Amino acid sequence: MELRLDIKKRYTYADYLTWVDHQARELLNGFIRLMSPAPTLTHAKITRTIFFELEHYVRKNNGKCQVFTAPLDVRLTKKPGEVEDDQIDTVVQPDLCIVCDESKLDERGCLGAPDMVVEITSLSSQKYDWNEKFNLYESSGVKEYWVVSPKEKGVNVFLLQEDGKYDRGVVYEGETEVPVKTLAGLRVSLGTIFNP
Repeated sequence: MELRLDIKKRYTYADYLTWVDHQARELLNGFIRLMSPAPTLTHAKITRTIFFELEHYVRKNNGKCQVFTAPLDVRLTKKPGEVEDDQIDTVVQPDLCIVCDESKLDERGCLGAPDMVVEITSLSSQKYDWNEKFNLYESSGVKEYWVVSPKEKGVNVFLLQEDGKYDRGVVYEGETEVPVKTLAGLRVSLGTIFNP
């Protein structure tokens, strides 16, 4: 049976849990955002490489943080205490995320803001990653947000400030290394990211 959803209607995480077709979706403030069925090979290689660098560092240093790749449901709340399925209207699946507070993790994924999110842009997701997701991650309290641009071979890093807003961001290009604030001491080479 084909699932028919109204993209102009608002939904909650409780609704989201009932959708049993194979279409990948996210919910932003209750509205459906369809996702591409599968990333490109370049996207997959970049995801794998960044995941390896982050995960290797955490394991080597016996870190408390955990690194995840999509698909992992990240349920973002607007107010503390909004934990019921019918109260949550934003569910995203970042390409990569790091969660350092184990209490945010459950069998369904992550409830609350990850410490770090990495989104790898594509032609179809570029505007979404730079606008809606930027604003969403900022307002949800994601402390470190990376936007990785395969075409430009660059990484933009935004850090959450005390006022709850992201800084102006730093662009990393060329043969440089990108510091990972969430994992103090780790620097990831752009050469490694873009030549996996």
